[in-house]
Amino acid sequence: MSSPRISGVTLPLFSLRTRRDWGIGQISDLPRTAAWLQKAGQKLLQILPAYELAAGETSPYGARTAFGLDPIYIDVDAVPELDPAAIELALGSLGLERREAARRSPRVDYAVVRALKERALSQAFLRFHEREWLQGTPRAKKLAAFIDDERAWVEDLALYVALREEHAGYGWESWPEGEKGRDASVLAEARGRLGERILFHQYGQFLAHEQWSRARQETNALGVELMGDLPFIIGRESADVWSRASQFRRDVSLGAPPDAFSEDGQDWGLPAYDWASMDADDLAWIRARTRLAGKLYDRFRLDHVVGYFRQYVRPHGARRGTFDPEGEEAERARGEKVLRAMQAAAAPAKIVAEDLGMVPPFARRTLRELGIPGYKVIPWEKDDRTGYREPRAFSALSVATWSTHDTPPIVAWWDELPPADRAALARMTNAPSDADDAQRSLVLLKTLFESGSELTLILAAELLGDRDRINTPGTVDAVNWTYRLPKPLEDLEADARISSRLEAVRQLVVASGR
Repeated sequence: MSSPRISGVTLPLFSLRTRRDWGIGQISDLPRTAAWLQKAGQKLLQILPAYELAAGETSPYGARTAFGLDPIYIDVDAVPELDPAAIELALGSLGLERREAARRSPRVDYAVVRALKERALSQAFLRFHEREWLQGTPRAKKLAAFIDDERAWVEDLALYVALREEHAGYGWESWPEGEKGRDASVLAEARGRLGERILFHQYGQFLAHEQWSRARQETNALGVELMGDLPFIIGRESADVWSRASQFRRDVSLGAPPDAFSEDGQDWGLPAYDWASMDADDLAWIRARTRLAGKLYDRFRLDHVVGYFRQYVRPHGARRGTFDPEGEEAERARGEKVLRAMQAAAAPAKIVAEDLGMVPPFARRTLRELGIPGYKVIPWEKDDRTGYREPRAFSALSVATWSTHDTPPIVAWWDELPPADRAALARMTNAPSDADDAQRSLVLLKTLFESGSELTLILAAELLGDRDRINTPGTVDAVNWTYRLPKPLEDLEADARISSRLEAVRQLVVASGR
């Protein structure tokens, strides 16, 4: 039985905005955002990875854990251990002023927001520890049950973060040998020495997952799906590579092979999977992280899905690398084994494959055989001989979009396209040459919604007819990953122009049969 045709919006969690947030999107904002998107006929909200980042990191693909949610997204005002007076005490007058400035800021200031929330959550934990944990109350037992249920990752993550704090933020590869090599007696001593800090970090994960479960239920109750994003690999300086070092290759660097845009390919500076070690415990780590993603989301995107078939790795400092494994038969078998394991672990959540770039034909065949949809980014769906592919002919087993979080929204990208490409797309979509951004984008969205793909995705900026982008690949600056909605949701809901725009999009969605 085929799935219903729906449309959704890509909007990072950090970009959500309300009058009561602390300068960044909050987990509790998800249902209200979903309800607002419904006014435009959207039935899915896709966010980017929401896993915990280290201080100073802003990219959602640079998390220090493959499991833990970032406490920066906790709705502090909804924490049971806090009330307005306790928050005011924790922040002080200067902190309250900084919170108001963060709320008004058009960009996320991660350093400020993280510092404010850590102060408030520290106050919450002090109260929890004294009033609940030491008294053995029912709420304390809920935390203990969470720690027990998530023991496979939450204990190592909390210990890792506590040790990293003790070492002034430096990663595990610089720690003393006993801690670096996870000597049992050394770690036992550390758990005793850092017990309260470990519990604090477990408490933060408990709050985040508790709020997430509630927000997802409320979002689903509205008839809106929540879609996530699973990064391909985790960084070297992460709790996972520290706790399972034998399962990751640190002698090489993961990247992408040479192509028309890069003579030497790309070096991402990431470790690679050690497939022999992963196979020894039947892909337990991959199954575990996928199982948790299935608890968080209704469906989720597998970033760099070709990497599950073959990793492009190079020795550190080398210009060129090799595929691991090598050869079509081995690569196909590897991808099928891993993806079948992920499907089983994620169920009933659905998996979507990010299959952009240089993906061998056998990998796409395997994805089709497994029923995993891939991406159709319209400006890249072009044949050198026949020109642009007609979106109405896209396979139902696909996700169609004009853009991604790594490209400009189509209204801005349109101006960057070569004139011949722009003219060809204008003919295909009937986009008028003299239209403004708002008019042209509606014409382009009509073409997208009419595509044969089961799911279509638009950026929040495209929904609003704006030009703001989320990320510019290959750059590190104060703008990337800081995009926020242009106004709080309360103001967007009251804006007659925005409401009219959403209604126009809704009518296109309905007319397309989505």
